[in-house]
Amino acid sequence: MYPDVSMYIDGAWCKSAGGKSDPILNPATGESIGTVPIANRADLDRALAAAEKGFKAWRNVSTFERYKLMRKAAEILRTRVAEIGETMTLEQGKPLAEAKAEPASAADVIDWFAEEGRRTYGSLIPARFDNVTQTTIREPIGPVAAFTPWNFPINQAVRKISGAVATGCSIVIKGPENTPGSCAALVRAFADAGLPPGVINLVFGVPAEISEYLIPHPIIRKVSFTGSTAVGKHLASLAGLHMKPVTMELGGHSPAIVCPDADIDLAVKLLAGAKFRNAGQICTNPSRFLIHESIYNSFVEKFTATAKAMKVGDGMDPETRMGPLAHARRIESMEALVSDAVKRGGKIKTGGKRIGNKGFFFEPTVLTDVPLDARLMNEEPFGPLAPMMSYKDLDSALAEANRLRYGLAAYAFTNSSKTAAAVAAGFESGMVTINHHGLGLPEVPFGGVKDSGYGTEGGAAALEAYLVTKFVTHAKI
Repeated sequence: MYPDVSMYIDGAWCKSAGGKSDPILNPATGESIGTVPIANRADLDRALAAAEKGFKAWRNVSTFERYKLMRKAAEILRTRVAEIGETMTLEQGKPLAEAKAEPASAADVIDWFAEEGRRTYGSLIPARFDNVTQTTIREPIGPVAAFTPWNFPINQAVRKISGAVATGCSIVIKGPENTPGSCAALVRAFADAGLPPGVINLVFGVPAEISEYLIPHPIIRKVSFTGSTAVGKHLASLAGLHMKPVTMELGGHSPAIVCPDADIDLAVKLLAGAKFRNAGQICTNPSRFLIHESIYNSFVEKFTATAKAMKVGDGMDPETRMGPLAHARRIESMEALVSDAVKRGGKIKTGGKRIGNKGFFFEPTVLTDVPLDARLMNEEPFGPLAPMMSYKDLDSALAEANRLRYGLAAYAFTNSSKTAAAVAAGFESGMVTINHHGLGLPEVPFGGVKDSGYGTEGGAAALEAYLVTKFVTHAKI
């Protein structure tokens, strides 16, 4: 059963003040399963006022008390993994096992940020004079405006919320309208743990209207956004006009280099799993496969066989390995990218079509001979499309890997330590993973370079964005 979805403002669950709502669709059926309230200006004003009030109170709560409350929220979330997983599958489509994993891993994120929040140390700077002390103090930056996507409705929101709460900030979070139930369940765990009113405020609504009102507002001191590069650039420029610091986790077009000495079976297994996870709707999704010419045919055949064997269906079916795309627009985008690639000379090894006419299912797709001027090789596909290319030497593979303005994630498979060091140094990417998938853990950085954004939402540096450094010098009289 899909839950009734509300916003959360100043410690209370509520509908839109204007009474407006939009339908929530199950992507496996295309049918409505509920409604999401759409905030108006009055709702946003209430959320801003609550965040201002919440910040004034929460910043004075000790780090140890914040830690205890966050750990309680994490434990509450763990007890609700099964029901939240079902909600997420109904609204987002991913297989139930993947959906359950998201709140479970989110609890680990909360725990990690809670611990790290206790270590926001200042410093003592040696002074030039005997009667002077010089110190730095870390203080919360203030109320935060955060914007989260639909593909991981808990995974992305939990990093922003945890960073804010752990450091003493308050937050107004604009949740995803396509997948609001999961995000609301995350907020409910914090609320049920006893977080004071106003520290977290959750709203839904028209993205442009909300961002263009919240970001310039004087109450907001910091902005965090996860989404497309185009929207991220617009919001970053808007924040810049008002001197608001931002964290931007944007799109990617992640290269995967498979070297001639790689374990082909391991590379196929891990790359296919990453490619088709969440139906390819992942910002770090491997989306250009660069295979050495000596193993190209073998790799492509094995990868194609894996794609063909993948069970696509309703995420509630335990046999399903890939669910539907999120909405009809994703189907149209996949069809357009495949059509353009074929028109330019690309060949379909498997897939390339919509599955049925109920829901938003698309075949796991493998393409070869796709030219570099095809849209697929230049635009983030954000779907289950895997274009294969061969290369002769590592320099040419790295040149292609770095050709685009994206720089979020990069993958490589090799049994040579020398080659591993070369690709680690050669990739222009915020994250590089070699011979395994080691991205997205709470304790490691998560973020990109170039058009994929700046800042990190993982690791110790993630807290830096929510803190300011105050210098205090004191002369003893």
